[in-house]
Amino acid sequence: MKVLNLYAGIGGNRKNWKNVSVTAVELDPVLAEAYAQMFPKDVIVVGDAHQYLLDHYREFDFIWSSPPCQSHSSFRQNICVRFRGTPAVYPDMRLYQEILFLRHNAGCLWAVENVRPYYTPLIQPDAALQRHLFWSNFEIPESEMQAGIKIRHAQIPDLEESLGFCLKGSNIPNKRQVLRNCVDPQLGLHILNTAKIVWQEKVKISKTRKNGKGVG
Repeated sequence: MKVLNLYAGIGGNRKNWKNVSVTAVELDPVLAEAYAQMFPKDVIVVGDAHQYLLDHYREFDFIWSSPPCQSHSSFRQNICVRFRGTPAVYPDMRLYQEILFLRHNAGCLWAVENVRPYYTPLIQPDAALQRHLFWSNFEIPESEMQAGIKIRHAQIPDLEESLGFCLKGSNIPNKRQVLRNCVDPQLGLHILNTAKIVWQEKVKISKTRKNGKGVG
């Protein structure tokens, strides 16, 4: 199964994936280097994930995209902007551009992840798990798994232990924020495993049809 992992960060969602061929795209070269050290067998692309999706979406069996979430965050808007003097910003519309693009163009399986926003989502999500919303073209089942840690007040050692990463010795300047941005690895595995089941069924049907055409 060929997987495209967009806005890869250090690979929180990817950490527990096995038996897949992964291409990861990350704009920040420092994060890309950290990702490469953790997942040396993956193909790492340092570049614009938004553009990479447009150029390469036909090449994969499953696409995971996690566009930047800060401008949509309820905490940023309702706490930081209102009470802490953080500048207000426009919501980053790459999120909705990618959902619409994938819905109307992708022949593969895909899932787009983001935070629960401070506004009513402009496109209704297909699933809500933990602190995340998901848009996808396959059904994502409910899960009883709980987040391993309360992200908001957690510090670096707690986040590292919960997520299974160690950033000691890395050149990442904002380690706490990078760790906070990670999707829980178990949740990432839950999404991938669901996509795998659907993909395997599609492959099975495709092979059956091909074999049927060859009969007689």
